[in-house]
Amino acid sequence: MSRLMLVARTLAALLFVSLAVHATPAGAQSFDDWVKKLASDNFSEKLEAAEKLGDLGDGRAVPALKALSDGQLYVRKADGAALIADGDRFFDAASGKGLGTLPADDVDKVRVNNRLRGVIAASLSKLSLFSTDRATRLAAAKAAFANPTPETAAALERALKSEKDPEVLAAIRFSLAAAQVNAGPVADRVKAIEALAGTADPQVRNLLASVRNNKDAPPEVLKAAETALSSIERQLALIGLVENVFQGISLGSVLLLAAVGLAITFGVMGVINMAHGEMIMLGAYTAYTVQLVCRALLPKELVGFYLVISLPVAFLVSGAVGVLLERGVIRFLYGRPLETMLATWGISLVLQQAVRSIFDAQNKEVANPDWMTGGFDLMGGFFVSWNRLYIIVFCFLMLGVMALVLRRTSFGLHMRAVTQNRDMAAAMGIPTARVDALTFGLGSGLAGMAGVALSQIGNVSPNLGQIYIVDSFLVVVFGGVGNLLGTLVASLSLGIINKILEPFAGAVLGKVAVLVFIILFIQWRPRGLFALKGRFVES
Repeated sequence: MSRLMLVARTLAALLFVSLAVHATPAGAQSFDDWVKKLASDNFSEKLEAAEKLGDLGDGRAVPALKALSDGQLYVRKADGAALIADGDRFFDAASGKGLGTLPADDVDKVRVNNRLRGVIAASLSKLSLFSTDRATRLAAAKAAFANPTPETAAALERALKSEKDPEVLAAIRFSLAAAQVNAGPVADRVKAIEALAGTADPQVRNLLASVRNNKDAPPEVLKAAETALSSIERQLALIGLVENVFQGISLGSVLLLAAVGLAITFGVMGVINMAHGEMIMLGAYTAYTVQLVCRALLPKELVGFYLVISLPVAFLVSGAVGVLLERGVIRFLYGRPLETMLATWGISLVLQQAVRSIFDAQNKEVANPDWMTGGFDLMGGFFVSWNRLYIIVFCFLMLGVMALVLRRTSFGLHMRAVTQNRDMAAAMGIPTARVDALTFGLGSGLAGMAGVALSQIGNVSPNLGQIYIVDSFLVVVFGGVGNLLGTLVASLSLGIINKILEPFAGAVLGKVAVLVFIILFIQWRPRGLFALKGRFVES
């Protein structure tokens, strides 16, 4: 009996050792099997394998799935093993081991169809949730919202347990709630809907609208969806208003950049300068030229600073042209506004044609530097672009510098004196002719800097200035001739009013409404919002 017991124990021990030696983790066995099935001739098996590999959450499956999607997965005829091709070399799809080159007769390419590609994309999305790269995990968590299946929900739940990054965690919870809306216990569905109600994402609104329209859903779910949609609609209305205001400020800053130089020249000299738009155009073409020079001469990492270099260069180029224009033409036409308007209009045509002859008539692109490219999502789909934000900041900085020049320098004092009473300023020894030339050069230089900024939000063309000249005069007249504060208030007001009216009346009717408003306003207040005391007022 004791001998039988000894034999039994020995056999049991041998069996245990055999199992311990030959057994491998179940997950590893399943992984190898599913990878091998990716190379099967049966599309049903490939579909099942691609789906299961996504459910396993094993990052080793990513290269095999990508290779299958890209047509780079092969099967070895001898044993049916899945191989990944990289040029003329092959790698084992399960282990990643390099196999070197193989004869073409030993392997066959694995076929793939559109349905299989869709399953692969879903699996790769789920596997990306476990990537070591934070950006990849975040993108996968956001992309999972568009595929709210039970399998996706299971992958999100697994990722939720291991994720540490707060932003990625928030994205996972958001997509998990979307996946739980249409399936599971009623209490969980209601809880998921309530979690989604806190966001104003339009995708969430569409998802909840589909839940509300599903008449087979439980009453509690329908009620929760209706309440959540009402909350989201209120948030979207508020975001729309904020977005319109921001777009209005953005448009107003563009108008301010275009009009501030005109406000100075018109206020001091009373000249209706129809060539002001061409000063803007010259600034934009200066930015384009500086960009080409910087690309040719500067190291690649410094090319993005071309925009900073363009600002003073554009100021000097447009300012010099403005001084030449004042000294060569306008100074002979003071006191004759109709002649100055016609003369400057003719000069504007000459400048446009000169630019066409030098640069040709095709639009030119001035690329955004890296630090002005892209933007950020402020709230619920409200995207703020860096170039617009920088232009807004730049316009306020430029306005501040101009206020300091006018209020804290002798040149500013002389300019204000000439504006208020030219004869008295001349009697006090102020060189009014030089003040006129420098003022015209200053206004033209500011227009050139505006052209640099405008080159970042559109193409550069010979007709660029014509887009802004009429709006610039509207801003100057509405705000008060020669008044910087009035120019600021008028430009921002017109920009915001335009953007608020556009959704209701359209862009064209909105501009017409603004023009009618300004005509009526000038009838009531001819000197604009902030009228200056000076020779034009007294006359």
